[in-house]
Amino acid sequence: MTFTESIKTCLKDKYATFTGRASRSEYWWFYLFMLIVGIIVVWVCGLYDGSRTPSLAVLIPFLILEILLIIPSIAVTVRRLHDAGQSGWAWLISLIPFVGQLILLVLCILPTQKTKNKYGDIPADVHVVNADNQNQIEQ
Repeated sequence: MTFTESIKTCLKDKYATFTGRASRSEYWWFYLFMLIVGIIVVWVCGLYDGSRTPSLAVLIPFLILEILLIIPSIAVTVRRLHDAGQSGWAWLISLIPFVGQLILLVLCILPTQKTKNKYGDIPADVHVVNADNQNQIEQ
């Protein structure tokens, strides 16, 4: 899945879809997009005023951005966890202070399950190759 396909999938096709599976490429391209957009919003609005405190000119657009992207970001995370064979509820582990985000990162890095699992078929952009009678995944 390409960068633009991932953004289209997460923001249009599967905005609030918490079922099914998302490949690693869909997940990571979408999070790269969110990072880039966040940096642009902060840069355009100006992070600090003269007093070195966050200005409302940044906080309000950044909060609006976060509100708009919270649902698709949780949805793609749940689908990514499903792809690795984990329960979607595992994303709640990220709420644990200090270590939760790290644990969620590890869970999202896990490879795609090679076969259909209880959450659905292998994502369309993941190609299963049969080499030497063993399934190998290419993304």
